[in-house]
Amino acid sequence: MKIGQLSDTRVAGSSSGVSKAGQSSSSSTPKTSSVKSSAVTVSNLAQAMEQTGKGPDIDTAKVEAVRTAISNGSYQVNAEAIADKLLSNAKEMFPRKSH
Repeated sequence: MKIGQLSDTRVAGSSSGVSKAGQSSSSSTPKTSSVKSSAVTVSNLAQAMEQTGKGPDIDTAKVEAVRTAISNGSYQVNAEAIADKLLSNAKEMFPRKSH
C-alpha cells in the first residue's frame, strides 16, 4: 500500500454480518460498531517525497540484462565481491573498539 492511499480493509472486531462459523447472521436488530480514530501526521520529508513522485532510480536495462542472464543460465555470481561488501558493511555496523 502506498502512503496516501486508502485501503478497503475491515477493522478487527467490526460487525460484518458473518458469524465465526462463516454463516450469515440474521437478526432483526442491526448491529453497529464504533471505531476509534487516531490523528496521523506526516513529516515534511514524506510530504515532499509524495509530491515529487520519485522513488529510487532503477536501471531497467540492467534489470532486464540480469533477468535474461539468469534465465539462460549465463549469470555469474562474484562471490569475492559479495564477501568484500559483507565485511565492509559489518565493519561499519560493528566498529572495533581500540583499547
